[in-house]
Amino acid sequence: MIHISETATGKIAEMLQDIGADQYFLRLGVNDGGCNGLSYSIRFDDSLDEGDRAFVWGTFQVVMDPTSEPFLEGVHIDYKEAGMTGGFTIDNPNAKFTCGCGASFRTATYRGKAKKCD
Repeated sequence: MIHISETATGKIAEMLQDIGADQYFLRLGVNDGGCNGLSYSIRFDDSLDEGDRAFVWGTFQVVMDPTSEPFLEGVHIDYKEAGMTGGFTIDNPNAKFTCGCGASFRTATYRGKAKKCD
C-alpha cells in the first residue's frame, strides 16, 4: 500500500480539477532508466490497462500496473513548497540507492537499466 500526504492529496485533486476531466486518475509507475536504473512515472491518465490495480485515495483514483507495484509498496508521496517552486517528493522504503534529485533509484535486488539523465 502507498501513502499520499494530505498536502500532496490536495495538490493532486487541485491539478485534476484544473484539467477539468473527471475521468482522469493518477497513474504511478516505475520504468527502467534514470541514472540509478529505475525511474518514477507519475502522470494523469484516462485509460486502464489489463492487470492495473486501482484504488480510491481522497477524491481521486490511483492506478498502478502490476510490474510497478512491488517497487512502489510502502511509498510515501508528499508535496513540498520550496521558495517560489514546489514539487512532489517520493520516499521509497524499497530504494537502496537514489540519485540526487530523487527521481531515480534501484533496489537491493534489481538494478534496472541505467540511462544518462537528460
